Amino acid sequence: MTEPIIDRLLNALLDKYESSKSFIGVNKVRQRFLIRIGDLFPEYLDHANYETFQSVNDGIDLLVRKKLVLAKIEKANVCKEIQLNPESIEEAYRLLGRTAKRHVHETISSILTRYQDSNAILHRYVLAQLDRLAQNKPVQYFNNDFTEFEQLLKAIDELGKVQNETFYRDFSMQVFRDSKVFDRISGKVANLLYEYGEFAEKDQVLAELNLVKNPTYVHIKGAAKLIMNSEKIDLSALHGDIAFSSTMLDDIDCVEVTGREVMTVENLTNFHLVSCESRLIVYLGGFHNTVRRHLIKKIHQQNPDVAFYHFGDIDAGGFQILQHLRRQTGINFIPYKMDLGTLQKYQDSAKSLTENDRGRLFKLRGQGFDEVIDYMLMRNLKLEQEAVRET
Repeated sequence: MTEPIIDRLLNALLDKYESSKSFIGVNKVRQRFLIRIGDLFPEYLDHANYETFQSVNDGIDLLVRKKLVLAKIEKANVCKEIQLNPESIEEAYRLLGRTAKRHVHETISSILTRYQDSNAILHRYVLAQLDRLAQNKPVQYFNNDFTEFEQLLKAIDELGKVQNETFYRDFSMQVFRDSKVFDRISGKVANLLYEYGEFAEKDQVLAELNLVKNPTYVHIKGAAKLIMNSEKIDLSALHGDIAFSSTMLDDIDCVEVTGREVMTVENLTNFHLVSCESRLIVYLGGFHNTVRRHLIKKIHQQNPDVAFYHFGDIDAGGFQILQHLRRQTGINFIPYKMDLGTLQKYQDSAKSLTENDRGRLFKLRGQGFDEVIDYMLMRNLKLEQEAVRET
């Protein structure tokens, strides 16, 4: 029983040392690292539990003889506390077979710096983590697995280079030569990208970067004529919408808008409800990636005098998607029914804001939505697009 006790005592002392200011070299006075035996082994103080008492004392005695700790022994051979011998810290690591935290930090730092200049998101992430290391704080998204950590950073580096819509398995094979690796780390990848990037919705981050699990589709309907592989399609003659897989979008050679405007719609339900008699309506499948934006830009280039609108949720995500559309396409999309009047009209169907909502809304102030955002913050509400029925 002595060996597990020795491990527990030494690990507790090293944990104290590794979480101290002395560990990062900023403490101005010499620190002592000690633990109270009764805190670590409450049963040690139970006089009826002689076996534990003797085993703990035997472990402490061995550590004292090896000069790894200093012990404070009171009457009846009771040890009140032990202190780590600062001159024997390396020996303590060796006895435990424990990797020193500074070696872990050195390895993490080496991995981080290799990816520091890969792209803007990794640059922000790496600088933040190097700062956390300097303060002896845990590195975000590192779970003591160096292999997985490097895979995470490599995936984010390679994601920035994906130009065409790509399946998870294909991406994983290209990057890791293993079709299953990316699926295992995709959640962490999306979380890191969302935290350090500029994305409207966490569950759409990978899709926006052209990575999908299954083929995706763009739904369109309304007042327009298409030419696709020399075939003409009059959308206004159809009783409903038509969906094109992302692989087919490049086959659309020409889009002639015969109505007054083009409208992108955030929600599929509203896409089906919105009137298309004088509009070309486009449902982007949740979020727009490179392939979808290429279609939007093609429509704009071929119909430069047509107005472009976006119909989305009256919430932080909806405003961010609108801003992202404007930024990524260079088209001045006009918000449709995303104003204060619409919010007030349907506020009986509104939902309460979360703390995350409030933080994101505050960041959006000054970008043209202040009137509605101030009302949302004051009244603690947001409105999903499905609640708006006059379309």
